[in-house]
Amino acid sequence: MLDATTRSGGTATVTPRTAATELAVATTAGPVSPTGLARVTRVLLSPWSRLSLLVALLASAATTVVLFQPQQLLTNGWPPQLGGAAAALAYAVAYGLCTVAFVPRPLLNLAAGALFGSQLGLASALAGTVLGSGIAFCLGRVLGQEALRPLLRGKWLKAADGQLSRHGFRTMLAMRLFPGVPFAASNYCAAVSRMGLMPFLLATGLGSIPNTAAYVVAGARASTPTSPAFLIALACIALPGLAGAVVAWRKRHRLRGT
Repeated sequence: MLDATTRSGGTATVTPRTAATELAVATTAGPVSPTGLARVTRVLLSPWSRLSLLVALLASAATTVVLFQPQQLLTNGWPPQLGGAAAALAYAVAYGLCTVAFVPRPLLNLAAGALFGSQLGLASALAGTVLGSGIAFCLGRVLGQEALRPLLRGKWLKAADGQLSRHGFRTMLAMRLFPGVPFAASNYCAAVSRMGLMPFLLATGLGSIPNTAAYVVAGARASTPTSPAFLIALACIALPGLAGAVVAWRKRHRLRGT
């Protein structure tokens, strides 16, 4: 057998080595095999890939907040195209998204009171609080829990995880009542634990009422800082903090893992 053409008739004859090479090229240029596609899917859906996606989403959200500066609502006011309940609903949605992007809740609560007054501002701020915490919880549960749970090896981390997993509602309620606990951190800690979504949302809604109301009223009465309503709002900030400190003190043995 000749490599190119026969001397007699000039007909092209392909050698076995050439045929194997062409088959390999055709296989490479063809569609991805089911095995390779499954391998790529496993890599993309792996715990650390999902955690990387969560970090990228949070970083993008924080960058967006820095660029658009939603705190300007305190000075510029709400857009005139919206008013009343529609504006409060839009603000609640914006509030929830901003909390996911790490905008401080006290600033958002003050803005709610300044823009909508005490009653409508409180309803909007509470709705935004529950919405934002729910979004953060779901993101953390879906994208971060599987990768982060194996890292809970320290005594304090295990104790906190056990407290949230076994006594999620009352633990989260105490955390919401205590103003010193960072909102975003508590959301993602609960997401990494085995706490359920509904107890988390219910505890967030109930526990956030005193602190949220205090800041909303303070924002609504900012022009009269010596008024009784403003002074009562300050007291409502301090008293839940004291109650949370008492609860934390009584539960200190569990946090120590004893």
